[in-house]
Amino acid sequence: MQLTSRLALMNWLTGQGLTGLPEIELLRGFCERCRAEGLELSRGLVVIDTLHPIYEGRGFRWSDRASNESDAFEYGSTAEGDAAQSWRRSVFFHMLEHGQDEMVIDLADAPSMDFSQISELAEKGHKHYLAFVHRFGENGALGLMDCLYSCWTTRRDEGFGEDELEALRDLVPVLGLAIKSAQQVDIARTLGRVYLGRGASEQVLGGRISRGVTERINAVLWYSDLRGSTGISESIGPDEIIPFLNDYAQAVIDAIHDAGGDVLKLIGDGVLAMFTGEDMAHARRAALRAEHLSRQNVAALNKRREAAGRPVTSAYIGLHVGEVFYGNIGSEDRLDFTVVGPTVNEVSRIASMSRSVDRELLASAEFYKGLDAAGRRYLVSTGRYALRGIGRAQDLYTLDPEVDASEPVTGSYERYLAN
Repeated sequence: MQLTSRLALMNWLTGQGLTGLPEIELLRGFCERCRAEGLELSRGLVVIDTLHPIYEGRGFRWSDRASNESDAFEYGSTAEGDAAQSWRRSVFFHMLEHGQDEMVIDLADAPSMDFSQISELAEKGHKHYLAFVHRFGENGALGLMDCLYSCWTTRRDEGFGEDELEALRDLVPVLGLAIKSAQQVDIARTLGRVYLGRGASEQVLGGRISRGVTERINAVLWYSDLRGSTGISESIGPDEIIPFLNDYAQAVIDAIHDAGGDVLKLIGDGVLAMFTGEDMAHARRAALRAEHLSRQNVAALNKRREAAGRPVTSAYIGLHVGEVFYGNIGSEDRLDFTVVGPTVNEVSRIASMSRSVDRELLASAEFYKGLDAAGRRYLVSTGRYALRGIGRAQDLYTLDPEVDASEPVTGSYERYLAN
């Protein structure tokens, strides 16, 4: 590949990296342009560790021939099990262990090598293999994302020539920089969703990061916590507490997300969430749908935990509607993107009252009144209460017991929620 062609490809990678072209498109464009300039790549693989609560990293593939392999994939921990064994047999692991940045393999020698996937590449007609490990350095690393791995093959019988090896040595680092840039954007979005919530993350990443910048919105608020969690935590081993909390948080948060809600904050075993929209009647129904899904999730979870001999519980849920301030609140160097206002205080008091009346769901009068006539049929009053710290008494509502006791009513209620 001529110097002018290399410079043109570097410029393309830089420009597309700045515009945010997805990683697989960067890899595809890179490989196709290499081939157009006479560098006959047959396969390209780029792997990069990431910062994600579930996945250890991501990989991107390109091939000159159609295959059943996915263009992009994510992988879990390589620290144990089959994944660990496969990783320890990889060319990349060998390079890290021996401090190598580059490794060239004649695939005719594949049968004599114990590297994973090398023989398979030879069987598919690839002749020459080149692998790189590009380390980021201390200031360029982000958690486990401390290097980029890549490997390249050709079907040419004579393999890669020295000029082609030099071209790839020049070009792959630029491709790696563009892919690293795209991954850092993905990491920011992932961490925002995981730690701030979906809606708050979009607001923050969209530029709303100034202290005190809030807006008034009407929202259906959800507050839930676990029944008897303190006693359970005291009765189980310390190493069981976090799995216990995680199990029930997963059941509740999945239900909220599946119904279109946004989780704002986790407070111990408590969950603060909201449902918004132009049609607040629709938001109320979404909150009821989330409550219904949550009970189903918790019931399924309890069956699994009981079978394993582990303690079980359920969630108390309070629902309320009102105006809140939504935005950045806190100090200059520690902000929280959340909701505040009397409505937030009230919904937590309503959830707390669930214990006194022994009902898993309590909804405020404001929530009840805004439902359509069909929805109000499924709620019944539990009485009028003066909530602690709230200046006025109000009626609170719960699900009609017939919703759980009668199959026809259960079916009718589920159809109502689904509409």
